[in-house]
Amino acid sequence: MATQASSSAISPNRAALLFILLTSFLGSMGIGLITPVAPFLVSRYVTDPNSTGLVLGWLISIYAVCQFIAAPALGVLSDRYGRRPILLICLFGSAVGYLLFGLGGALWVLFLGRIIDGITGANFAVTFAYIADVTPPEQRGRYFGLTGAIVGIGFILGPTIGGFLATYGYTMPLYIAAAITFLNVIFGFLFAPESLPRSARAKHINTAQLNPFSVLGKVSSIRSLRWLLIVTFLYSVPLAAIQANLSLFAKDTLGWDAESVGILFALIGLTDIVTQGVLLGRMLPRLGERRMVVLGLLSELLGYVLLASVLLLHSPIPIVIGTIIFAFGDGLIGPSIGGLLANAADTQNQGQVQGGSQAVQALARILGPILGGVLYDQVGYAVPYLSGAVIVLIAALVMSMMLPPLRTSALAADPQP
Repeated sequence: MATQASSSAISPNRAALLFILLTSFLGSMGIGLITPVAPFLVSRYVTDPNSTGLVLGWLISIYAVCQFIAAPALGVLSDRYGRRPILLICLFGSAVGYLLFGLGGALWVLFLGRIIDGITGANFAVTFAYIADVTPPEQRGRYFGLTGAIVGIGFILGPTIGGFLATYGYTMPLYIAAAITFLNVIFGFLFAPESLPRSARAKHINTAQLNPFSVLGKVSSIRSLRWLLIVTFLYSVPLAAIQANLSLFAKDTLGWDAESVGILFALIGLTDIVTQGVLLGRMLPRLGERRMVVLGLLSELLGYVLLASVLLLHSPIPIVIGTIIFAFGDGLIGPSIGGLLANAADTQNQGQVQGGSQAVQALARILGPILGGVLYDQVGYAVPYLSGAVIVLIAALVMSMMLPPLRTSALAADPQP
């Protein structure tokens, strides 16, 4: 009898984790499919080649604006109505966004696709809240890392397949991404369990909680979370800039095509797998989340410098080595910050805290691509990378010197000045 009870208690968590890991994998593969071709699609509708970087930045930024608006609301709604229905709605919206981006025909259609995908694609807060629901606090960092590794696998397959499919037309990866996401909606509808029981859900929704600035204000009123969100913002700004123009950078400096760019992003995914799937689990118990974040930031700094050196060395070696080191650092930062945030909130506030974190990252993705695009087009190809090195150095100093100890269930405590 005891064995049966134990099995029944464990199996729902396993089913939930399987669903969320598959969701993360298919989602990252869908995103990865379009990464190598985005600059080439944008170039079709831009008459001035010197403005391609800025237009690409605006496409990324409008996506982030929508995420900033939607992320806290999705997190709060998932606290009230459960994670499953919110995730399914988000997945369906992302599929529609991919389809519109592929159909194209005009620049405004590309923007419309990104707007829809941005609103419904702000589901990482719900994803992390889902994981937090079904894992004990001491294992959350590990499972966040496992999720990151699964995402890395998707990013390996996605850009590689996307680069290959681009030989049949730049829009083909978009149609495949839409199809994959639609299949994920069907899978989730048929098999996804709900991770948040009704007894643990928020009893009501305050309309102020749907305001991203209100959510940010509440979350940042906790001193420890405030500094953690500052670090998140600082490292996310240059990251967003690089994500927006790395494909263009490789195209402009080394003459790479979509297939070569796909291989580069596959390398990023492979590094994520090794870092988050193998190294993170061994390093985390020894260093802890805080030191892991600092190590990741310093690794990103070195990666930025190496990427910028491509212009001096005129060789693909710095971009390959720099990408590996950068991806290693990023693989350490994401799960570690996610673990710190999750352990600082109680069950009923997981979605709100993760939504606040995603709102901060969305703000960074609004600013980063535009700033990076302007610097790239008007100042120099290497400037976004050198600026990124300076910013992550500041983030590392803040993480090392300013962040106080995090407290479990910090949202339940009185705000600290």
